[in-house]
Amino acid sequence: MSLWEYANPKKFMDTTARLMPWLVGLAAVSVAVGLIWGFFFTPDDFRQGSTVKIVFLHVPAAMMAINIWVMMLVASLIWLIRRHHVSALAAKAAAPIGLAMTVIGLITGAIWGQPMWGTWWVWDPRLTSFLVLGLFYLGYIALWQAIEDPDTAADLTAVLCLVGSVFALLSRYAVFFWSQGLHQGPSLSLQPGERMDITFRMPLYVSMVAFGLLFLALVLAGTRTEIRARRIKALMARERME
Repeated sequence: MSLWEYANPKKFMDTTARLMPWLVGLAAVSVAVGLIWGFFFTPDDFRQGSTVKIVFLHVPAAMMAINIWVMMLVASLIWLIRRHHVSALAAKAAAPIGLAMTVIGLITGAIWGQPMWGTWWVWDPRLTSFLVLGLFYLGYIALWQAIEDPDTAADLTAVLCLVGSVFALLSRYAVFFWSQGLHQGPSLSLQPGERMDITFRMPLYVSMVAFGLLFLALVLAGTRTEIRARRIKALMARERME
Protein backbone atom coordinates (compact mmCIF):
# COMPACT_ATOMS: atom_id res chain seq x y z
CA MET A 1 0.00 0.00 0.00
CA SER A 2 1.41 3.37 -1.04
CA LEU A 3 1.11 6.53 1.04
CA TRP A 4 0.10 8.36 -2.13
CA GLU A 5 -3.18 6.42 -2.19
CA TYR A 6 -4.43 8.84 0.47
CA ALA A 7 -3.96 11.72 -1.95
CA ASN A 8 -7.13 10.43 -3.56
CA PRO A 9 -9.96 12.48 -1.99
CA LYS A 10 -12.33 9.50 -1.73
CA LYS A 11 -9.70 7.32 -0.06
CA PHE A 12 -8.81 10.17 2.28
CA MET A 13 -12.44 10.80 3.23
CA ASP A 14 -13.20 7.11 3.83
CA THR A 15 -10.11 6.54 5.97
CA THR A 16 -10.40 9.70 8.05
CA ALA A 17 -14.12 9.09 8.66
CA ARG A 18 -13.16 5.95 10.57
CA LEU A 19 -10.30 7.66 12.42
CA MET A 20 -12.00 10.90 13.46
CA PRO A 21 -14.13 9.67 16.41
CA TRP A 22 -11.14 7.94 18.03
CA LEU A 23 -8.78 10.80 17.33
CA VAL A 24 -11.14 13.46 18.67
CA GLY A 25 -11.76 11.46 21.84
CA LEU A 26 -8.06 10.79 22.41
CA ALA A 27 -7.19 14.46 21.80
CA ALA A 28 -9.87 15.69 24.20
CA VAL A 29 -8.80 13.32 26.97
CA SER A 30 -5.09 14.01 26.56
CA VAL A 31 -5.56 17.80 26.52
CA ALA A 32 -7.65 17.60 29.69
CA VAL A 33 -5.13 15.32 31.43
CA GLY A 34 -2.11 17.41 30.42
CA LEU A 35 -3.51 20.78 31.44
CA ILE A 36 -5.25 19.62 34.63
CA TRP A 37 -2.12 17.74 35.72
CA GLY A 38 0.09 20.72 34.94
CA PHE A 39 -2.03 23.51 36.41
CA PHE A 40 -3.48 21.77 39.46
CA PHE A 41 -1.10 18.98 40.46
CA THR A 42 2.35 20.54 40.16
CA PRO A 43 4.00 22.72 42.83
CA ASP A 44 4.92 26.38 42.45
CA ASP A 45 8.44 27.08 41.25
CA PHE A 46 10.80 28.45 43.91
CA ARG A 47 11.74 31.39 41.67
CA GLN A 48 8.75 31.97 39.39
CA GLY A 49 5.98 30.88 41.74
CA SER A 50 2.68 29.80 40.16
CA THR A 51 3.50 31.79 36.99
CA VAL A 52 5.66 28.93 35.77
CA LYS A 53 2.56 26.78 35.24
CA ILE A 54 1.73 28.69 32.08
CA VAL A 55 4.53 26.61 30.53
CA PHE A 56 2.00 23.79 30.07
CA LEU A 57 0.04 25.98 27.65
CA HIS A 58 2.73 28.27 26.25
CA VAL A 59 5.33 25.69 25.22
CA PRO A 60 2.95 23.27 23.42
CA ALA A 61 1.21 26.16 21.62
CA ALA A 62 4.49 27.77 20.52
CA MET A 63 5.87 24.38 19.48
CA MET A 64 2.78 23.64 17.40
CA ALA A 65 2.76 27.11 15.80
CA ILE A 66 6.21 26.41 14.37
CA ASN A 67 5.62 22.74 13.52
CA ILE A 68 2.32 23.47 11.80
CA TRP A 69 4.12 25.82 9.43
CA VAL A 70 6.63 23.03 8.73
CA MET A 71 3.71 20.70 7.99
CA MET A 72 2.28 23.33 5.64
CA LEU A 73 5.67 23.59 3.94
CA VAL A 74 5.79 19.84 3.32
CA ALA A 75 2.19 19.81 2.06
CA SER A 76 2.92 22.79 -0.21
CA LEU A 77 5.98 21.08 -1.69
CA ILE A 78 3.91 17.96 -2.37
CA TRP A 79 1.36 20.16 -4.15
CA LEU A 80 4.02 21.90 -6.24
CA ILE A 81 5.75 18.65 -7.18
CA ARG A 82 2.94 16.07 -7.34
CA ARG A 83 -0.14 18.33 -7.77
CA HIS A 84 -2.18 16.42 -5.19
CA HIS A 85 -5.16 18.56 -4.21
CA VAL A 86 -5.54 16.95 -0.77
CA SER A 87 -2.09 18.22 0.24
CA ALA A 88 -2.93 21.79 -0.81
CA LEU A 89 -6.25 21.64 1.05
CA ALA A 90 -4.53 20.20 4.13
CA ALA A 91 -2.12 23.15 4.15
CA LYS A 92 -5.04 25.54 3.80
CA ALA A 93 -6.89 23.85 6.67
CA ALA A 94 -3.79 23.95 8.89
CA ALA A 95 -3.22 27.70 8.57
CA PRO A 96 -6.04 28.94 10.89
CA ILE A 97 -4.98 26.39 13.51
CA GLY A 98 -1.38 27.58 13.25
CA LEU A 99 -2.50 31.19 13.60
CA ALA A 100 -4.50 30.31 16.72
CA MET A 101 -1.47 28.56 18.22
CA THR A 102 0.68 31.58 17.43
CA VAL A 103 -1.76 33.93 19.15
CA ILE A 104 -1.91 31.64 22.19
CA GLY A 105 1.89 31.51 22.25
CA LEU A 106 2.22 35.30 22.06
CA ILE A 107 -0.40 35.99 24.74
CA THR A 108 0.82 33.35 27.17
CA GLY A 109 4.40 34.41 26.54
CA ALA A 110 3.53 37.99 27.45
CA ILE A 111 1.74 36.86 30.62
CA TRP A 112 4.69 34.65 31.57
CA GLY A 113 7.30 37.21 30.64
CA GLN A 114 5.83 40.25 32.39
CA PRO A 115 6.75 39.23 35.97
CA MET A 116 10.08 37.81 34.78
CA TRP A 117 11.23 40.69 32.56
CA GLY A 118 9.14 43.52 33.98
CA THR A 119 7.49 44.15 30.59
CA TRP A 120 4.85 42.52 28.44
CA TRP A 121 6.96 42.66 25.27
CA VAL A 122 10.54 43.11 24.14
CA TRP A 123 11.93 43.05 20.63
CA ASP A 124 13.86 39.91 21.41
CA PRO A 125 15.03 38.05 18.24
CA ARG A 126 12.97 34.97 19.03
CA LEU A 127 9.84 36.92 19.96
CA THR A 128 10.14 39.14 16.90
CA SER A 129 10.56 36.22 14.49
CA PHE A 130 7.58 34.49 16.16
CA LEU A 131 5.46 37.61 15.68
CA VAL A 132 6.49 37.79 12.02
CA LEU A 133 5.53 34.12 11.66
CA GLY A 134 2.06 35.08 12.90
CA LEU A 135 1.88 37.79 10.23
CA PHE A 136 2.82 35.21 7.60
CA TYR A 137 -0.06 33.05 8.82
CA LEU A 138 -2.40 36.02 8.34
CA GLY A 139 -0.99 36.69 4.89
CA TYR A 140 -1.31 33.02 3.91
CA ILE A 141 -4.98 32.90 4.95
CA ALA A 142 -5.72 36.22 3.24
CA LEU A 143 -4.08 35.08 0.01
CA TRP A 144 -6.25 31.97 -0.15
CA GLN A 145 -9.34 34.17 0.32
CA ALA A 146 -8.26 36.78 -2.24
CA ILE A 147 -7.73 34.44 -5.21
CA GLU A 148 -10.77 32.81 -6.79
CA ASP A 149 -9.04 30.06 -8.76
CA PRO A 150 -8.07 27.36 -6.21
CA ASP A 151 -5.07 26.02 -8.13
CA THR A 152 -3.59 29.51 -8.55
CA ALA A 153 -4.23 30.19 -4.88
CA ALA A 154 -2.51 26.93 -3.96
CA ASP A 155 0.52 27.84 -6.10
CA LEU A 156 0.95 31.33 -4.65
CA THR A 157 0.34 30.29 -1.06
CA ALA A 158 2.89 27.49 -1.50
CA VAL A 159 5.50 30.07 -2.53
CA LEU A 160 4.54 32.24 0.46
CA CYS A 161 4.92 29.18 2.69
CA LEU A 162 8.46 28.65 1.40
CA VAL A 163 9.39 32.23 2.26
CA GLY A 164 7.73 32.13 5.67
CA SER A 165 9.66 28.99 6.59
CA VAL A 166 12.69 31.19 7.27
CA PHE A 167 10.85 32.81 10.18
CA ALA A 168 9.59 29.43 11.42
CA LEU A 169 13.20 28.29 11.67
CA LEU A 170 14.25 31.55 13.31
CA SER A 171 11.46 31.19 15.86
CA ARG A 172 12.79 27.76 16.74
CA TYR A 173 16.53 28.45 16.74
CA ALA A 174 16.94 32.19 17.39
CA VAL A 175 17.69 31.45 21.03
CA PHE A 176 20.84 29.68 19.82
CA PHE A 177 21.79 32.29 17.21
CA TRP A 178 21.48 35.36 19.47
CA SER A 179 22.62 34.67 23.01
CA GLN A 180 21.93 38.27 24.09
CA GLY A 181 18.16 37.85 23.79
CA LEU A 182 15.99 37.93 26.91
CA HIS A 183 14.09 34.79 25.98
CA GLN A 184 15.09 31.83 28.10
CA GLY A 185 16.74 28.73 26.67
CA PRO A 186 14.79 25.62 25.64
CA SER A 187 12.37 24.51 28.33
CA LEU A 188 13.35 20.88 27.72
CA SER A 189 17.11 21.39 27.52
CA LEU A 190 19.25 18.31 28.01
CA GLN A 191 22.16 20.34 29.40
CA PRO A 192 23.13 19.51 33.00
CA GLY A 193 21.76 22.07 35.43
CA GLU A 194 19.31 23.47 32.86
CA ARG A 195 16.94 20.53 32.53
CA MET A 196 13.43 21.00 33.87
CA ASP A 197 12.57 18.94 36.94
CA ILE A 198 10.64 15.76 36.20
CA THR A 199 7.71 17.09 38.27
CA PHE A 200 7.10 19.67 35.52
CA ARG A 201 8.61 17.73 32.64
CA MET A 202 6.17 14.80 32.61
CA PRO A 203 2.93 16.83 32.44
CA LEU A 204 4.60 19.06 29.86
CA TYR A 205 5.32 16.02 27.69
CA VAL A 206 1.66 14.99 28.01
CA SER A 207 0.53 18.50 27.03
CA MET A 208 2.83 18.55 24.01
CA VAL A 209 1.52 15.19 22.78
CA ALA A 210 -2.04 16.39 23.50
CA PHE A 211 -1.61 19.53 21.40
CA GLY A 212 -0.19 17.41 18.59
CA LEU A 213 -3.23 15.13 18.69
CA LEU A 214 -5.54 18.15 18.88
CA PHE A 215 -3.92 19.63 15.79
CA LEU A 216 -4.19 16.33 13.92
CA ALA A 217 -7.89 16.07 14.74
CA LEU A 218 -8.55 19.68 13.72
CA VAL A 219 -6.55 19.57 10.50
CA LEU A 220 -8.22 16.34 9.37
CA ALA A 221 -11.63 17.85 10.12
CA GLY A 222 -10.67 21.03 8.29
CA THR A 223 -9.32 19.13 5.28
CA ARG A 224 -12.51 17.09 5.07
CA THR A 225 -14.51 20.34 5.11
CA GLU A 226 -12.34 21.80 2.34
CA ILE A 227 -12.82 18.69 0.19
CA ARG A 228 -16.60 18.89 0.64
CA ALA A 229 -16.59 22.60 -0.22
CA ARG A 230 -14.57 21.88 -3.36
CA ARG A 231 -17.04 19.19 -4.40
CA ILE A 232 -20.00 21.52 -3.85
CA LYS A 233 -18.37 24.23 -6.00
CA ALA A 234 -17.69 21.71 -8.75
CA LEU A 235 -21.32 20.51 -8.69
CA MET A 236 -22.64 24.07 -8.77
CA ALA A 237 -20.36 24.94 -11.70
CA ARG A 238 -21.56 21.84 -13.57
CA GLU A 239 -25.21 22.75 -12.98
CA ARG A 240 -24.64 26.27 -14.31
CA MET A 241 -23.07 24.85 -17.47
CA GLU A 242 -26.03 22.56 -18.02
